[in-house]
Parts: sequence; structure tokens; C-alpha cells
Amino acid sequence: MAADPTGSLNLNWRKIMKWGLVGLVGVLVIIQLVPFGRSHDNPSVIAEPAWDSPATRDLAVRACYDCHSNEVVWPWYTSVAPISWLTTRDVDEGRGKLNFSEWGSGEQELDDLVEVIEEGEMPPVYYEWVHSSARLSDTETGQLIQGLQATVGRR
Repeated sequence: MAADPTGSLNLNWRKIMKWGLVGLVGVLVIIQLVPFGRSHDNPSVIAEPAWDSPATRDLAVRACYDCHSNEVVWPWYTSVAPISWLTTRDVDEGRGKLNFSEWGSGEQELDDLVEVIEEGEMPPVYYEWVHSSARLSDTETGQLIQGLQATVGRR
């Protein structure tokens, strides 16, 4: 009786998949030991903009504050590597460019503020996948842009 060649291939493929999964889980466990991305501090709010209206602030909180303020909401998954690394990088970078909680202090990149919203660069699509409340309608986006223009003009 001849050996079934497909049977041994299936067995080898299963072993490879099993050990690949074990390896992946092992790597995910080991990277939890990397300390970067676990410090989720929210510094004190120093000063907010003189908002043109409460509606503009509400829209900015929904769409912008989780990266551009000192009032970031840190869900549980932001403590799990590698998501913690990406989240911390995004928040650090966002606060560095524009921080609604430290308005008037330091360098704020206000010139591109409206442009990045109009072009759909902010909030990032991957952020909206997880935070559906940040997904603004076209009308809300227009209101946010108008409100930000009025608010920045009040500096």
C-alpha cells in the first residue's frame, strides 16, 4: 500500500501553524515587558482656548482631545503592547503639535489646523475605526472648522 503524500503534508502544515501560533503568543507576552507606552499621565490643564461656542468645544473634544489635550481617555487596551507604543507615540506627537490644554504656551501649529481637518487627515481613519464618536458628519466637520477659525482668530 502506497503512503498518502497529502496526509503527511497536512500533518506538517498543522505542526508549523501550531508552533507559529505558540511563537506569536510568546512574542506578545515578552513584549509586555517593554516599559514604553505604559505611563498614561495627563498633565494639568493650563489654559484652554477662548472657544467661540460650547458646540465647537464639544466637537473638538469628540474628534481631537484624545491626542491634542491633557484630557486623554486611556482605554484598557492602551496598556497592552504594541498598541500602547502606538498610542503613546500618537499622543506625544499630537500634544507636541497642538495642545488644547496648554493654549497660548509654547509653539502651537495653528497654521495647518483647518487644512488637516478639511483634507480628512484629522482625525486619522484608524482612530475613527476604534472611536466611532470621533467620526464627524460633513455638517459637524464644517461646524468644527468654522468654530476653530473663529476661536483661533480670538487668540
